[in-house]
Amino acid sequence: MTTHVGFGFDVHRFAEGRPLMVGGIEIPYPRGLAGHSDADVLLHAICDALLGAMGEGDIGQLFPNNDPKYKDIPSILLLKEVGRLAHQNKWRVVNIDSTIVAEAPKMAGHRMDMEAKIAETLGMSGGVSVKATTTEGLGYTGRGEGMAAYAVALVEKVE
Repeated sequence: MTTHVGFGFDVHRFAEGRPLMVGGIEIPYPRGLAGHSDADVLLHAICDALLGAMGEGDIGQLFPNNDPKYKDIPSILLLKEVGRLAHQNKWRVVNIDSTIVAEAPKMAGHRMDMEAKIAETLGMSGGVSVKATTTEGLGYTGRGEGMAAYAVALVEKVE
């Protein structure tokens, strides 16, 4: 069986007047993330990890930020399309491991909901891990300017 690993990273700055979407879940917080879509930093990193593992480029190639049809689109729909592409090309998502980097808001109470939403969207029965950390006040995330996320995905060919 052929297996491939992909890595994804994304970052978005905080913005006023937008809901905060992370992992397909709305997180109560006074600011959201700025971006062409809903700017779900975690789902963008996961999409890039999956696309990289499948050799399908990156999220910017598949969903360009200058295309009006993706303006304010929920990123869960982008992840769903990446999952459809995986299925179409006979890839099975084995597992996803991810980390959110932010000083605030705290993610611990939302982690399980994010994992379930991501797994459900990709048709997985588990195998999704979401973790969160801070940078202890260092850098742009430490100053509360934005949020970052990292993801690794393992896929296998199912022909």
